[in-house]
Amino acid sequence: MTSTGTKPPAHAPAPAIAIEGLRKVYPGSKGPRAAGPVTAVDGIDLEVAPGEVFGLLGPNGAGKTTTVGVCTTRIRPTAGQVRVVGLDVTTDPARVKRSIGVVTQFNTLDRQCNVWENLYLHCRFFAMGAKVARERADELLVIFHLSERAKASVYALSGGMAQRLQLAKAVAHYPKVLFLDEPTAGLDPQSRLSLWDLVRDLKASGTTVLLTTHYMEEADALCDRVAIIDHGQVLACDRPGPLKRSLGADTVVELALTGDPSPVAAHLSTIPGVSSAEPTADGLRVMASGADGVVAQVMEAALPAGLRNLSVTEPTLETVFIALTGRDLRE
Repeated sequence: MTSTGTKPPAHAPAPAIAIEGLRKVYPGSKGPRAAGPVTAVDGIDLEVAPGEVFGLLGPNGAGKTTTVGVCTTRIRPTAGQVRVVGLDVTTDPARVKRSIGVVTQFNTLDRQCNVWENLYLHCRFFAMGAKVARERADELLVIFHLSERAKASVYALSGGMAQRLQLAKAVAHYPKVLFLDEPTAGLDPQSRLSLWDLVRDLKASGTTVLLTTHYMEEADALCDRVAIIDHGQVLACDRPGPLKRSLGADTVVELALTGDPSPVAAHLSTIPGVSSAEPTADGLRVMASGADGVVAQVMEAALPAGLRNLSVTEPTLETVFIALTGRDLRE
């Protein structure tokens, strides 16, 4: 598998986000708990097209949040260049900030204000007149299904409502680019799906979205293209479909075994249609495709090793990540 598709097609308009050779190294610390320098981002090159929902997919600590921090002017890069809507984030941060919206995984709402006031004051901060700001705040309450909580304290909001309010606040000033850093972390499934719908609505309105996540199903559901990132480097970049097809398999068989998986893996390597059999914490992960009856053959081969459980799924973006790194997103 190769890292392809880091740039939009050659005929595409100028990128909404252009990242070239981005590096961020945090200096080491001294004292009793001395530690050496930490390279959080190590030579990233990416372009995001206008109107695209682009995903950075990787485990915690992969460099996703640092990349977003540089793009949103909150973190100064060690090397490389980042442009957002054609503006250099290092030399022109004020204009960049006026062009973007940001939602983090942490609650950044003004807790001294109610829901409506959070929106109204944000609009005023971006130089809207009082009447326009009131109208925009009222409009956002409707769009983000918060009208009934307009006068509620931020403290009274559920996690899903608070995140909807943060998203409403982030787009209140009509940004050209929206950065969502792990926006559904910690949310219940219903709130997560609700936020997905709002992201789809923003895409339909023409907003460019850069989304970081470690939920592979989230990236698959929302993103036009995905960059898989680990240890500060882009391992692969393409649309979700081609990334999954690049595995050369259409079936993933997970085997839970009580015995030694090595003989099973050796046997499986001789079965037509089986492309790989990699060890997992409790057995084997088998990649297969094409051949009729291959799952039955895999199960039969696993029986002598004490087959406890077998599951059959289609490849996911997490399967791609495992193929690239040898570990899953939660490790």
